[in-house]
Amino acid sequence: MATDSTKKMTEGNPLGLILGFSIPMLAGLLFQQMYNLVDTIIVGQTLGDSALAAVGSTGSINFLINGFCIGVCSGFAIPVAQRFGAESYDSMRKFVGNAIIMSAIFAIVITTIVSVFCYPILRLMQTPSDIIDLAYSYIAIIFLGIPVTFLYNLTAGIMRSLGDSKTPTYFLIMAAGINVVLDIVFILVLKMSVDGPALATVISQLVAGISCVIYMKKRFPILKLAKSDLKLGKHHTQVLISMGIPFGLQYSVTAIGSVILQTAVNGLGTVAVASMTAGSKVSMFVVCPFDALGGTMATYAGQNVGAKNIDRVKKGVWTAQFIGTIYSIFILIVLYFGGRFILHLFTDTDIVIEQAMMFLLANAVTYTLLAAVNIFRFAIQGMGFSTFAIYSGVMEMIARILVAFIFVPLVGFAGAIWASPVAWLFAVIFLIPGFYYCCNKLEKKFCGDNCHQL
Repeated sequence: MATDSTKKMTEGNPLGLILGFSIPMLAGLLFQQMYNLVDTIIVGQTLGDSALAAVGSTGSINFLINGFCIGVCSGFAIPVAQRFGAESYDSMRKFVGNAIIMSAIFAIVITTIVSVFCYPILRLMQTPSDIIDLAYSYIAIIFLGIPVTFLYNLTAGIMRSLGDSKTPTYFLIMAAGINVVLDIVFILVLKMSVDGPALATVISQLVAGISCVIYMKKRFPILKLAKSDLKLGKHHTQVLISMGIPFGLQYSVTAIGSVILQTAVNGLGTVAVASMTAGSKVSMFVVCPFDALGGTMATYAGQNVGAKNIDRVKKGVWTAQFIGTIYSIFILIVLYFGGRFILHLFTDTDIVIEQAMMFLLANAVTYTLLAAVNIFRFAIQGMGFSTFAIYSGVMEMIARILVAFIFVPLVGFAGAIWASPVAWLFAVIFLIPGFYYCCNKLEKKFCGDNCHQL
């Protein structure tokens, strides 16, 4: 019943499959980051360093909330991938229908809560008084777009679970173009402030989400839902919650550490915030391949667990790590020689560029660790151990909190730049042994199933 739009990852060369799946996903992530990059470049060059710092000061809280939403959608897609790999299509459609209803509920509740508490949270984070109003103007609109975040990420996640990583990319490319045009219109023509880029981001993602829905209806007959599929079922709801909530919390737990670190950086003043913002924007762009590899491994592991092939999961994980290591070496060289030229896109302030460069290089020398974090964490989640993966997020949170309370007060900005490398190290120490623990647990389960059948 699988159509041309679906793709099995349970057979064939893992290297070719992983590259073939991750490259389109990478393209999508790069264009998604273009939303943020275009916003930041235009804001920094047109509205100044204060506006740049205002947008940047919301980065961690944005990641905390929208990261949870994206994580929930990714978790909802895992049972779909597993049922697709097991060729249990009726159950798969029931999961899709229940995921749609659950996503709508989550979107309404989260949007309501964060809209009420947004400004108090910015105050709690010690956002500098000269930029807090601009920061609120930006992030309030982003948070009102949470339903749009659910719309795109759920539909894209479902398509990827069925092996189609290309189509969501095409729609993001289209949305990126719309975002650029709207940025120019809102800021340069209509003379809007930071609320312009925020509005452009929400509208662009809305277009991408609606496009995904239309495409899925036309090209995925395997997803044709009956009315009964759209009724919440106890078993399917419990499985979705057990996957989605831990997946979302893993993002949020990690983000809590980032929020605390951002609070410490905010206390260093606007220049430090602007430096961290510029460096983070470049970093978010260059780490997209690691995110693509992670997303690929969630689908790859999910389908192969559905097919009960754990050896293939192990082989795929180390294949992905090899790819990530090669890229880590390449991007370190690029940033070392070209980082300052890239940073000039955001600002011409020398001290901001120098501090942002310190941040970039501290991250770049440890990108192999980041590759491992994404690959092993998403593989564990794809295998169905979403709760287990939260613990790695806790390790990251602890690391960032330690940096915020110890290194930043002692050495200032120079201490803050090592927060992510330390966090990745803490997570990897937990994740690799954890991955093999999960593999062994599944192997025993599958062996027991086979023995029972005999």
